[in-house]
Amino acid sequence: MGRLAGATVRLERPSRAEHGDYATNVAMQQAPKDGRPPRELAESLASEVARLPQVERAEVAGPGFLNVFLTPDWYGAALGEILEAGAEYGGGSASTKERVQVELVSANPTGPLTVGSARNAAYGDVVARLLAFTGDQVEREYYFNDVGRQVDLFRESVEARRRGEEPRAEGYTADYVREIAAEPGDPVERMLELIEEELGDFRVPIDSWVLQRKVEREIPDVLPRLDTYEAEGTTWARTSEYGDDKDRPLVRSSDGSFLYFAGDVAYVWNKFGRGFDRLIYVLGADHHGYIGRLKAATAMLGYEPDRLEVLIYQLVSIVEGGEARQSSKRRGDVVFLRELVEKIGIDAARWYLVSRGHDQPIDIDVDLAKERSEKNPVYYVQYAHARIAGILRNAGEAVAAAQAPMDIAPEERDLVKRLAEFPEVVGEATQRRAAHAIPTYAIRVADDFHRFYHRHRVLGSDRQEFRLALVLATKTILARSLDLIGVGAPERM
Repeated sequence: MGRLAGATVRLERPSRAEHGDYATNVAMQQAPKDGRPPRELAESLASEVARLPQVERAEVAGPGFLNVFLTPDWYGAALGEILEAGAEYGGGSASTKERVQVELVSANPTGPLTVGSARNAAYGDVVARLLAFTGDQVEREYYFNDVGRQVDLFRESVEARRRGEEPRAEGYTADYVREIAAEPGDPVERMLELIEEELGDFRVPIDSWVLQRKVEREIPDVLPRLDTYEAEGTTWARTSEYGDDKDRPLVRSSDGSFLYFAGDVAYVWNKFGRGFDRLIYVLGADHHGYIGRLKAATAMLGYEPDRLEVLIYQLVSIVEGGEARQSSKRRGDVVFLRELVEKIGIDAARWYLVSRGHDQPIDIDVDLAKERSEKNPVYYVQYAHARIAGILRNAGEAVAAAQAPMDIAPEERDLVKRLAEFPEVVGEATQRRAAHAIPTYAIRVADDFHRFYHRHRVLGSDRQEFRLALVLATKTILARSLDLIGVGAPERM
């Protein structure tokens, strides 16, 4: 249709069946450019579109809307495509396959992972899953800040507990410090092990672990590559010339000590040196300033700034018993990832942490998240998958066939059209790094399936083969959607 219109055509699903299976306003957009009345162009398009083999008819409505009605053959073909592709339906769509690194979490090893770090982990992991599904080669990396004041304070606090003393006021006083103090060895190394275990349990595979102290060894080799100057007893990077809002200090001239940005630049250099085509940083809401400086570092090192992305996610609040939980890792009243998982489970935790756009704050209602009812969206979607699994178990060796009946029902039409949207949903979610689009889509699939299921019998019906094909395709799409967000697809509930 785009070729016929001479423009990109965006099809939408009308809210009312009498307006067709799909509709477009392309004639209203293109007509002024062609110097024609919109309705005249729409009528011309309608006559051409109606000749397409899987179009039943095309009608013009209002000032130039084009409504398209599809034949049953289109539905059979769409369903057959899904069944043939199976679990790979919607995948492999990346136009250019890249080697991508997603750096995620990278929390200081001064305590267990908090729900804030958990959002970083869940969101970053879904971005990585989407990129891999669409065809990129993806590596997840965790950067450990194993040196610096906070790490020193943590070690001091543990040692104080080991001596039976209270940590100093600015130190760490939470209960987990006592637990770490009860174990021998370096507390930071032990915390690294615990974090690795937590992420593994949370279904976030980390491919590479990088320590800050090792990256900082590369700083002397990197600094000569930068555009720098001396001022105020400090060596500065001229980052304002490369898109940053101000220049950044690198080295304190008085003692030659490296400042924080020097480590940032060395890490960018280290990453690109490993052959990645694209670097993605997942950072918290207090890191907006890092976007400009990291892109400037990329440009100063001779790489295209667009090859580096910084994804900023907003805060997470936990609501329990109608009250929000406050957080402070040092005092110990923070909500840790393990506590959240114990209360609501991994599936619900992962779902809720990516259920809204990363640029929006999230309130997780613990009481709702652990509820096993249709009011809980993750339960609702998983139940749809489990219900289909039950149908297929009862079907045994019954044959499924994608050929649609001539009188395909509205609920069957709606479900096929929803499933056929999956490649576009995945492609757009990947491009926009919009992890929340997947759970949103999964709810819509579950809605359409439940509506179909409550109005139509599958087994023993006069169109059993087609409906078995329909529920099998739905199960495939639901399972893939849940997998992309790291949530289980149960066979029984």
